[in-house]
Order: sequence, then structure tokens, then C-alpha cells
Amino acid sequence: MTEANIVIEDIAGLNKIVKSVQISGQLDESNVDEKIQIIYKIFEATPKGVNILFNLENLDYMNSKSIGYLTDLYGKVTESGGTAAIAKAKPNITDILQVVGLTQLIKTFDSVEEAKKYIGENATAAVATPAPAAVTPPVAVAPTPVPATPAPSVVAPTPSPTPATPVAPVTPVQNQ
Repeated sequence: MTEANIVIEDIAGLNKIVKSVQISGQLDESNVDEKIQIIYKIFEATPKGVNILFNLENLDYMNSKSIGYLTDLYGKVTESGGTAAIAKAKPNITDILQVVGLTQLIKTFDSVEEAKKYIGENATAAVATPAPAAVTPPVAVAPTPVPATPAPSVVAPTPSPTPATPVAPVTPVQNQ
């Protein structure tokens, strides 16, 4: 079994719920199903609008299944109204993410500070759900009568007879 480690920390000072998810080692078939559940627990414990910074600085390898999980996690973040970013991925990891098109969905940054700034500017607050605004009852408005306009009468044109082309009488030709 290869070694993989996931550490989740709160990022303070952004006035938003932002989780730093640091993934190190190798995410492969031997550990990805177990390890990824640590990240999924964020969505169970955090209200709507969770924002995630994936710090991949120490991730050496990820298989296709872990890419699928990362895609699903991105979907969960955006469904909840949050923002996701990737920071400090090694070139081999960045190449994989580019090939599968994930870098078109999740912004990637060379530093954690750049990713924090991006999340701070684009993340949802998700601190508290505001109370619903007072609802005013709808006012009944009587419909304004619209005068009926008669449908235009359509008269089909009368076909005019086409004159017959006169036909000249045919006279038999006699051979002499």
C-alpha cells in the first residue's frame, strides 16, 4: 500500500469558510477510496458555500480514479455556491490535470497566497443564512378588457379559366 496523507485546515482571515486541503504522497487504487472520504466529510460538516484550496505541493502521483474524485469534489463545491482552487501542483500533476481538462474548471496557481487571494475575491461568504425578507401579499389587479377584433376575412381567389390553345386541324399527308 502506497502512502498518502490528507490534512485539512481552516484558512483564517478571509471572512469566508475556506478549507485548505493538503494532499501528499500518492493517491492510487490502494488508498484513494479511503483517503478521499476525509475530504467528503467537509461537505457533511460545513454549511453551504464551502470554499476549498487544494494544496498539491507534496502530491507525487494521482491515478484516474483520484482525478474523478477531484472532479466530483469540484462539482460539490460549486453546487454549494463555493469556489475551488489548486495551488502548487508539481509539473507532472499539472500535466495530468491539463490533459483531462480539469484546469479549465479549477483555477491553478503557483503559490498558496495567489490561490487564497483568488478564493478571497471569488468565494461566497456562507457565514450565516440571512432571514427571509418580509413578504408582501400580492395585490389583485383586475384584468383590463381587450376589445375583440374581428378576424380578417380571407377570400380565396377565384381561379380564372386558362384559355385553350387553339389546335390546328391535322390533315393527313398523302404519299404520291
